[in-house]
Amino acid sequence: MDDTKASNSSAPRKRAPGQKTARADAVREAGHPSVRTPGNTAANQVSATGSSRATAEPAPTRRPSARGRASSGDGLRAGGPSPLQQLLAALRAVQAGDFSVRLPSGAQDVVMDEIARAFNAVVTLNSTLTHEIVRVERVVGREGRMGERVTLGDVRGDWATSVQSINALIGDLVQPTTEVARVLVAVAEGDLTQKMALEIDGQPVKGEFLRIGTTVNAMVDQLNSFAAEVTRVAKEVGTEGKLGGQADVKGVSGVWKDLTDNVNVLAGNLT
Repeated sequence: MDDTKASNSSAPRKRAPGQKTARADAVREAGHPSVRTPGNTAANQVSATGSSRATAEPAPTRRPSARGRASSGDGLRAGGPSPLQQLLAALRAVQAGDFSVRLPSGAQDVVMDEIARAFNAVVTLNSTLTHEIVRVERVVGREGRMGERVTLGDVRGDWATSVQSINALIGDLVQPTTEVARVLVAVAEGDLTQKMALEIDGQPVKGEFLRIGTTVNAMVDQLNSFAAEVTRVAKEVGTEGKLGGQADVKGVSGVWKDLTDNVNVLAGNLT
């Protein structure tokens, strides 16, 4: 009986069918390199190891090109036009005569912010000059306030030249009108000695200004000559008793000639 127990204890224990295979599968699934299964050759192990490394290592990131970095650094606004596109649109508006357009200032890009401020200043000056020209055209041309002039503030360079040229043009246009008014007032008051000046600031007038000046002065000369002749004939006939006197007014025509003839007929009837 004891011999039977001893033989049973020293005999190797039998494993259940499939126990060894299940353990090997578990070890293989855990990735143990020492387990070799059918078909688990060295080449397969190397392939599996390389595949796992390729999966574990992250893909190398591509550095953006210089062109891509420049494009992303242009200050583009998400969903809106870029500063350069805004500048182009504003320039086209100004080219079309719209001086109300302005560029937004305060951009993060210092250069674009300076460009926007300079652009807005130029457009503001153009707008102010336009309003001044319209104002002076109204007050001088329609309201008759001859002393009004264009003002643009403290400007220099070609801005100042433009203002001075416009004001000089207004002055040149106003001067003949002022002269005509002065002479007509003198004639209406019986002063036939006043004539229009044919020089402005030492420069002779030309064109229509010269024609107006010579016409007004010729009218004054004819009035003066007619008045002098009528006065002479009236004095000779009525005061001195010299009958037969006749008025002689040179270069008259129309009504002036008719008046001269009537005076001479009257003087002749008195003889």
